[in-house]
Amino acid sequence: MDHSKHIRLSPDQLNAANLEGATVYGADDHKVGKIDHIHGSGASASVVIDVGGFLGIGAKPVLVPVGDLDVMRDEDGDVHAVTSWTKEQLKDMPEHRD
Repeated sequence: MDHSKHIRLSPDQLNAANLEGATVYGADDHKVGKIDHIHGSGASASVVIDVGGFLGIGAKPVLVPVGDLDVMRDEDGDVHAVTSWTKEQLKDMPEHRD
């Protein structure tokens, strides 16, 4: 997927309404998970990414700073994020519990 033409979200757009349910792509441009929910808003927020699993079952929630993601909107208006982590690296992170 070519993300170069996608519009990056501004810090004030980094909120639950925009981020929850967004697909997260890893370093190899493969889907690594989905954003389940967000703690805070703006550039200092953290997001909980459900990694692995199938249709949300068996996914492992991990907490990452939103600043470690490149969050953007594609040509269809859908929000997604890109990270330098692989699915395996995210799976190795501690499980997040609210």
